[in-house]
Amino acid sequence: MAAFPVEILFGIYLGILTGIIPGLVAWSLGFLFKYFTGVTIPGFGVVVLAVALAGVNGGLLALADPTITQNANAVTITTAIMVVLMISLYAHNRGDTMGATFPKRLSLKQLRERTLAADVRGALAGRDEARIRIVGEVADMEGYPPLADDLRAEIRDSEWTFPADLRITELEARLAERLKTEYDLGDAAVTVDERGRASVVAAPPFSGLSKRVPDGKRAVSVNALVPTGVARNDEVTLITPDAQVRGTVVSAKTRKPTTESVPEPASKGADEDDDADGEEEDAAPQPVRAPTTTGGEGRITVAVTRTDAEPLLKADRARVVVESRGVRREYELVSLLRRAGRRFQRVTVGPGGPLDGATVGTANVRETYGVAVMAVRGASGWVVAPRGSATISAGDEVFAVGTREQLDAFREAVA
Repeated sequence: MAAFPVEILFGIYLGILTGIIPGLVAWSLGFLFKYFTGVTIPGFGVVVLAVALAGVNGGLLALADPTITQNANAVTITTAIMVVLMISLYAHNRGDTMGATFPKRLSLKQLRERTLAADVRGALAGRDEARIRIVGEVADMEGYPPLADDLRAEIRDSEWTFPADLRITELEARLAERLKTEYDLGDAAVTVDERGRASVVAAPPFSGLSKRVPDGKRAVSVNALVPTGVARNDEVTLITPDAQVRGTVVSAKTRKPTTESVPEPASKGADEDDDADGEEEDAAPQPVRAPTTTGGEGRITVAVTRTDAEPLLKADRARVVVESRGVRREYELVSLLRRAGRRFQRVTVGPGGPLDGATVGTANVRETYGVAVMAVRGASGWVVAPRGSATISAGDEVFAVGTREQLDAFREAVA
């Protein structure tokens, strides 16, 4: 007879081997019953079936059978039975949970229109925003050179904030575009799950400054007193003794040690600060924002026409004046709608739906669904503030305003 600890180990080993099939059966029963009927199978019935499947005298009676309890291998067999019970109970619980949360009607369209889980949106970033964090290592894109280690680490530690009601496919597209913009990546592919966790595959930058200079423009750098808050794509006027030149910022950096400068395409050198705010390396990652200068003596690079480049090349120094781009009225409108508890959403009309072939007037969209149709985009182009006689067809995109619940019901009905 083996020692007691050895018998326990043998029992655990035997229980794992014999518990695989009962565990699969328990999971399947729990999932199927909960998914199709909404009923949870009692745990007692599951464990009786599991032990019976394991082949030990049938059911829990094995624990009271004298041939088992008085057998020379009683400890091993009893331990194996207990392991089978635990595996089966756990598998049944997981199957029951999945059956309760699994979508009842799953389609490719639903997969495309998935959004972040409601509890994640509320817990991560409050009412209207959700924070996407990158998990795991940033993988190299096949066919491209590997990323630099410092760039890979910077991407991995970043966090990004987006509107919480975006579909996951839109989140993936926006995050990929922002990664390419912020880090000058050659390409990026992003996968986001419902918990706001992103997996990233990225390619290193193809080129440096030339990639950001528009066609027909020239990039010229000058020494200047750089204002606080200058960022890439700002419009500035450079004043030299010979001329005043207007251009678009493609890069800017001040010489202060605490500067958070607009990043150059090349990897950071030893003299650049990785942390503009002076935080420690092991501090919690902060949401990534557009990098700007903190002001002071530095160097600014602007994209200008070929004619305007000549006076800048001759000047040793220039004064910088930041130009206003005006107010974006469309963003003000969206902000006003949000403050009023309304949302702006695009819905594609499905074939055979209540809006397919109907006019805005006969569909009674406002009375039926509680939303207002602001615009329709179809094969013939845009129709803004459509009249009641405007016809809507399958495939048209309807831009509607309403509460989140009203818009969800409207999309379900017409899409």
